[in-house]
Amino acid sequence: MKKYDAIVIGAGHNGIANAAFLQKAGLDVLLVEKNDWIGGASVSRNLHEDWIYSNCSYVCSLLRPEVYRALDLAKYGLQVVPYGGSVTFSSDGDYLGRYTDPDASRREYQRHSPRDADALHRYERDVMRQCRFIRQFLLRTAPDPTSFKPRDLLELLHIGRELWALGEDTIYDTMRFYTMSIADYLDEYFENPLIKAAKAGSGIIGSAMGVMSPGTAYVLLHHAMGDVDGTAGAWGFARGGMGAIANAMQACFEDHGGTTITGASVEQITTRGGHVTGVALANGDEHRADTVVSNMTLPRTFLECMDPKDLLPEFLEKCRNFKIRGSSGKLNIALDGLPEFTALRGNTELLCADMHLVDSIEKLERAYDDWKDGHWSREPYLDMLIPSLTDPTMAPPGKHFMSVFVQYVPPKIEGRDWTDADRDAFSDNVLNRIEAYAPGFRDKVMHVEVRTPRELENEVGLTEGNIFQGELTMDQLLFNRPIPGYAQYRGPVKGLYMCGSSNHPGGGVMAAPGANAAREILRDLRRPNTVPEGWTDD
Repeated sequence: MKKYDAIVIGAGHNGIANAAFLQKAGLDVLLVEKNDWIGGASVSRNLHEDWIYSNCSYVCSLLRPEVYRALDLAKYGLQVVPYGGSVTFSSDGDYLGRYTDPDASRREYQRHSPRDADALHRYERDVMRQCRFIRQFLLRTAPDPTSFKPRDLLELLHIGRELWALGEDTIYDTMRFYTMSIADYLDEYFENPLIKAAKAGSGIIGSAMGVMSPGTAYVLLHHAMGDVDGTAGAWGFARGGMGAIANAMQACFEDHGGTTITGASVEQITTRGGHVTGVALANGDEHRADTVVSNMTLPRTFLECMDPKDLLPEFLEKCRNFKIRGSSGKLNIALDGLPEFTALRGNTELLCADMHLVDSIEKLERAYDDWKDGHWSREPYLDMLIPSLTDPTMAPPGKHFMSVFVQYVPPKIEGRDWTDADRDAFSDNVLNRIEAYAPGFRDKVMHVEVRTPRELENEVGLTEGNIFQGELTMDQLLFNRPIPGYAQYRGPVKGLYMCGSSNHPGGGVMAAPGANAAREILRDLRRPNTVPEGWTDD
């Protein structure tokens, strides 16, 4: 049996990035993936005739430019095409448009509230200040505050210096920001219900919390701190769908000699004498390595793929208490033509933007109430995009692909497992909601792929369907992510590492957890570092 230097479990984008950095450093790496395709949640799939679906993650912004450059992803074909703007529809037939032209956006905000138009610049300045502060820590390993190791002490000192550099007033604002609800935060800037609803969605996407829950203001940063081509806060489509990101990373990995096995579900991470020895697959095959890296969620890694006898009871208890509640669903729709939204009346520019159906903070909170009752939201928050308007490779000529992200969708229906009938009823509810704003929409629907937390867990491996692999709350951030004492990508068994989004800095297609874990592995193995560290604003 061949012995590899390292085995990486899970060919999601973090797993592939991790494997690519290790392979570039000269290790012999095996990447194993349970599906017959790579990408995890960053995938493009041909599921209906000539349409390509980004059937999980659907937009690109958080992918770290340092990783993009270090893995030379442009060489391997990755192209991110920016798009701009947003539109939020009101139930009374009106809408709030956000344009790429800042003057046009200001006039639109002024139409709804002159006061809020004046507050817009102040709001964006303050959010960007928080983004700039947190972005510098994305590609750094979180320090252990209980450690007296020089590296941890220096990193704590670095965080303190950067916080102090914000200035006294901003320090107070930062502490408040991390613990506030998105509803309370927006109340400090805006008065118009539609404007607040348009901004609030970014604080709840992927989160099992409501707009009035403390901590949701921070979630906003995960939808504002990215960039495309150096434009902070911008979003884009990976040409060819989100699988183009994973495919480019995979091409880099294999170009440096890496080996990938698909259709290889890991049944157990094997150990001997407190040290990993490799992995055992569900088909009976075994592969050996002294270093094993898990891109799976924290619960899947330790509660499903390890022998409990190899782990301390208190560690297992912390894994069970890790908050990873699913709250999202998705519809991927093949359209015979463009939908016609009554409110837009021929405004095709906003059809290329993010489109949202919600018009008040209170409706968003009631949608969360449905989730708490164990049911999908009757009036959900919808984030709709038509990527084929920007990237024509995703649909045949004259046809379109529409991505519909849905919040809130529970991992179980009133305590029981999802059924196909539940899935179909959920889909009908979403389609009917869109039909109400765009009459004739359902007549244009040629095919629908429906993804509830059941599909996200069974296919992608996202425990309970949580798209961030764990809640982004203060008790699960920085040196607390995933759990205290294990925030530096090392597991409780020697030679075992974690590189998925359950780890710092969290979810989103950013590749930071995978890159950071590779840096720690290379440090332990005393190999040359191939991973960028820190953040540069260029």
